[in-house]
Amino acid sequence: MRSSTVVAALVGAGVSLFVTLPSHANEADAKGLFKAMSDYLVSQKAISFNYDAELEIVTSDLQKLGFVSSGSVTLNRPDKLRVTRKGGFADVELAYDGKNLGALGKNLNIYAKVPVEGTIDELIDTLRGDFGLEAPASDLLSSNPFEVMLSNVTDVKDLGSGVIGGKECDHLAFRTSDTDWQIWIAQGDKPYPLRFTITSKMMAQAPSYTIDVQDWKTGDAVAADDFQLKVGDAKEVQITEMSGLDEVPDLSGEGGAQ
Repeated sequence: MRSSTVVAALVGAGVSLFVTLPSHANEADAKGLFKAMSDYLVSQKAISFNYDAELEIVTSDLQKLGFVSSGSVTLNRPDKLRVTRKGGFADVELAYDGKNLGALGKNLNIYAKVPVEGTIDELIDTLRGDFGLEAPASDLLSSNPFEVMLSNVTDVKDLGSGVIGGKECDHLAFRTSDTDWQIWIAQGDKPYPLRFTITSKMMAQAPSYTIDVQDWKTGDAVAADDFQLKVGDAKEVQITEMSGLDEVPDLSGEGGAQ
């Protein structure tokens, strides 16, 4: 019997499978690989990439649902950022020029502008603290991903190599008290993140968020951008009136999200 058939039979019979990790699951190696990626990201003044994302939620009646979206990110350190996200519930663009944050709901033809000054790090904190929003892979965009993401890690593993989109990558796994997260980093002289997954351990059914990165560009390969929001004939509203800026739809009448 083929091994895949054996696994399917065991899973179908409700047998739990326990995986023995490879002997090279070394904490020092994993931290070294992550530090190299962090140093590479921070050294890039201009970065752009496209992404696909999936956000899982669990409703109050314990149904796990996954919502997918695609978009793009362009940043210019220290204080310029443009993010787009298009999914089944929204078509949103955020633009930040170091002095103002603009948000455009393309599908609703509305926009909002908020005075915000500071670095990309400070913008990320403002989005989280004031609006409850996350930019895609926001901690990886910070000025020190190594310090930000490993500050409360309790377990680290190097799980060897994998392949995503035909590109070989290093697979690392990390644990904190309330989350497990994994990252796949491109091998070679450009160690950029190919995939990032974070899973909640504090919620029923352990929902997760995954982002896959494509079309990675840096430096002069990044298209010129003035980081201004082009609003056309869209109506200006207060940012609190804009729905769909986050990735979770309104599930009113369907149990609500945890």
